Amino acid sequence: MAKDYVEQHDEGYWITGTRVSLDSVAYAFLEGLSPESIVDSFDTLTLEEVYGAIAFYLGHRDVIDAYLKQSEAEFDELCRRARAANPLLYQKLDEVRGMLDAQVPAATV
Repeated sequence: MAKDYVEQHDEGYWITGTRVSLDSVAYAFLEGLSPESIVDSFDTLTLEEVYGAIAFYLGHRDVIDAYLKQSEAEFDELCRRARAANPLLYQKLDEVRGMLDAQVPAATV
């Protein structure tokens, strides 16, 4: 008996019956996290659901990679628009980030 672990709605992919996006699981997997570590990060998911989501991703990799790339481009465009609409705010944020970066000691290797 087949079980669906991923559903598509609201212009995105979601782990069936949850509010966790496939994006979250796919990015964690691509970053090298184990399924067990992914479960630790998303305590509403079971290990079975994580493996099912990864299997779905791998089985539809071309489609999901294109979807992820499109989502990243849309996010980048939203950031660009926000920065253009609020230049003073982003200038202040950049200044604060610069001050914080200057305060953080360099990591020793």
